[in-house]
Amino acid sequence: MARVLLFGALSDLAGWREKTLEAMSVSDLRRKLAATDEPLGEALDGPGVQVAVDQAIVRHDATLTAGSEVAFLPPMSGG
Repeated sequence: MARVLLFGALSDLAGWREKTLEAMSVSDLRRKLAATDEPLGEALDGPGVQVAVDQAIVRHDATLTAGSEVAFLPPMSGG
């Protein structure tokens, strides 16, 4: 099981901030999230969305292990 965290606009869109899901990779996790919430799936594929696994930015094809923490980070804006 991976602990999934959403931040900012992604969390607002999904209506949740944290949940656990079974997934073998970040891309597998993204597919599972998109299958249950199409707007969230589209947002996760949007430009500038970064993924961190265990607090390190990774590529979208990164492998997950049991207990991984996966954070989807929306694009940052200046201000």
